Amino acid sequence: MKWSEISIHTTQEAVEPISNILHESGASGVVIEDPHDLVKERDTSFGEIYQLNPDDYPTEGVIVKAYLSVTSFLGETVDEIKEAINGLLLYDIDLGHNKITISEVNEEEWATAWKKYYKPVKISERVTIIPTWEEYDTVSTDEIIVELDPGMAFGTGTHPTTVMCIQALEKTIRPGAHVVDVGTGSGVLSIAAAKLGAEHVEAMDLDEVAVNSARLNSKLNKEQDRISVRQNNLLDHIKGPYDVIVANILAEIILRFDQDAFNVLKPNGKFITSGIIRGKKDEVKQSLIKSGFIIEETLLMEDWVAFIASKPQQNPLQTGE
Repeated sequence: MKWSEISIHTTQEAVEPISNILHESGASGVVIEDPHDLVKERDTSFGEIYQLNPDDYPTEGVIVKAYLSVTSFLGETVDEIKEAINGLLLYDIDLGHNKITISEVNEEEWATAWKKYYKPVKISERVTIIPTWEEYDTVSTDEIIVELDPGMAFGTGTHPTTVMCIQALEKTIRPGAHVVDVGTGSGVLSIAAAKLGAEHVEAMDLDEVAVNSARLNSKLNKEQDRISVRQNNLLDHIKGPYDVIVANILAEIILRFDQDAFNVLKPNGKFITSGIIRGKKDEVKQSLIKSGFIIEETLLMEDWVAFIASKPQQNPLQTGE
């Protein structure tokens, strides 16, 4: 089978929404080439291996690559991708150069290209994420291993937004907790929550590909009995009450259902939100406060923001922080 590589030169802010567009268009595998990775300080004491070639990276911005099978409909698919990406401007997302190029690759190159960027990485005090094709030896007795094959679903667990979510889950999950993971993607947050002690996790995504991927990864980690994966739009038809809701999605989407999140949480329940670019920080924060939440902690990593918000025992009138 022949494959075409679609390459989009864009910004860090646009990486997640563009990756989702590519997956929804049938792309198999996504490669993110961010020059910040070349200078990022990394802890290699846990066995991670980083062999990055500067020639693979742009001098500015970020390049997102994906792979599409060559069919008679390829031209139409590419046009739809371009239109969807341009549509992100309606959400005030900076697209940067927004230069799109197409090239043909052989199947062997496609199958392995993105995997060379994905190695075991310790992302919190206890949680280490390893790809299924890598060998890894634990370094402590309380280390939690999440084995992951993202496949076609967005979410390798190493993006700053995911890292902050898992760090927040580690702080908030209590044994026996009931959790909802909104926009589960590859299921990495649901698996981490289960391994951190949650009794049950509802993992939901609107994308059928993500649902299938999350189910597979739940089984790989032997957590399928505690994780229920299904197709669902945000918190539609969800009643709760739940102890924790986690959502690693766009700021614009968080603004659509933060009141729903408040309504289905137990008193003192936690709402963990990420996927928020710094420029949207105050808007999301004020919306959470308006919905009744108290902001307990703000996490920052690179250009990204995450919040740990709590639902008070009683809902006081809040005027902002």
